Amino acid sequence: MSTHRVRTSTVMNRLVGTVCVSLTLFCFVSRSQADTLPLDTIKLPPGFNIALYAENVPNARGMARGQDGVLFVGTRDKGDVYAVLDKNGDQRADEVLTIAHGLHMPVGVAYRKGSLYVSAVDRILRFDNIDTQLRDVPSPVVIADRFPKETSHGWKFIAFGPDGKLYVPVGAPCNICEPDPDRYALIGRLNSDGSGYEIVARGVRNSVGFDWDPITHDLWFTENGRDYLGDNQPPDELNHAARPGLHFGYPYCHGRTISDPEYGRKHACDEFTAPAAELGPHVASLGMRFYTGDLFPKEYRNRIFIAEHGSWNRSEKVGYRITVVTRDDQGRTSYSVFAEGWLQGQRAWGRPVDVLVMPDGALLVSDDSAGVIYRISYSEP
Repeated sequence: MSTHRVRTSTVMNRLVGTVCVSLTLFCFVSRSQADTLPLDTIKLPPGFNIALYAENVPNARGMARGQDGVLFVGTRDKGDVYAVLDKNGDQRADEVLTIAHGLHMPVGVAYRKGSLYVSAVDRILRFDNIDTQLRDVPSPVVIADRFPKETSHGWKFIAFGPDGKLYVPVGAPCNICEPDPDRYALIGRLNSDGSGYEIVARGVRNSVGFDWDPITHDLWFTENGRDYLGDNQPPDELNHAARPGLHFGYPYCHGRTISDPEYGRKHACDEFTAPAAELGPHVASLGMRFYTGDLFPKEYRNRIFIAEHGSWNRSEKVGYRITVVTRDDQGRTSYSVFAEGWLQGQRAWGRPVDVLVMPDGALLVSDDSAGVIYRISYSEP
C-alpha cells in the first residue's frame, strides 16, 4: 500500500481509531508514589538493586529508546503513547509526556532515524521527526494497514531487526484454532515505509517480545502457550528462529512434545521446530532482551532476560517476575528466576511487561499494573 499522512481531524479518527495527538497533555512525575510501592519485597541476586525510574506511566507496556535519552512507552488498554524524559541524567525520569492518545492498543513502539513507529492492532503508524516535536507532535503516517482487526492476541510488540526491517507479530485470534496461516499465528517483517511484507516464522500462537542474538543476529522470541490444558501444561516457550520459514508448532504441538488434543492428530511434534527453552506454564512470558551492557557481572553478558506478566486463570498464580535464560557452548539452555516479589502469596501488586537494556548497562522494566518503570542496577556487594 502507499504511505499516506493522516490529518488530526475526523479523518484521523476514522483511519487510526479515534486518535487524538496530544499537544498539551503531560504530567510532571510525582515522587510521592515511591513510598507506596513495596520495592523492598523484590528479591534479586546479591549486588543488584531495583529503584523507580519513572512514575505516572499508566498501563506501561512496550519500550524503545529514542535520541537524547528519551524513552518511548506504549500501552494496551489505555491507548496512550508516552515520552519519558530524564533531563538531568540522574537515572530518574523528570517528566512524562503523553504524545498520543486514543490509539487502538498501541503496545508496540520502535524508533528509527528520527521516527517513532507505533502498532495499533491492524495498522502501523509512523510519527516523523519526533525528537524535536515532543510538545507539538506531528500527525502520524499510516505505513501499513494490512493486519487483522481482531483484538484477541491482536496487540503487537514491534522492533527493528539488524536487517533494518520492522518485525511485526500477528497472534492467533483465539485460544486454540487453525487460522489462516498467511494471516495469523506468525511473525512478519516489512520495510520502514511499509513495503516488502513477508512472513519469517509461522506456528507462533502469540509472541509479545523478541530480540536478536548480538553475535549471530538470529531472531529469538517468547511465545505464550494455550490455555485450558490444566495448571501445569503447556509451557510458555523461548524460541530460536535460526532462519526464516520455520514453523513452531501451533496449533498442533505445544512445548517440545505436547500434542494438542484437538489438532495434534494432523501433525506430529517432530515436524516442527522445538523451543530452545520451555518456560513456566501460563507465566505469560512477554518482553525479552539479550543483555548487552557492561554494568552487570560479566557472566550475564548475552543472557536473555524475560518479563513474565503472570498467569490470569491458573488455580494458583505463577509468573509476575523477571527470569533469565543462560546458554552454554553447546547451545543448551537453563532457565532461572532473576527478580521476584511482585506476587505476594496470591496477590500481585505489579506485573512486569517489557525489559530494555540502557546505555549505562542498567535494565529497565515496565509494569502496566503499577503504572511505573523500574531500573535494575548493579554494584559490587
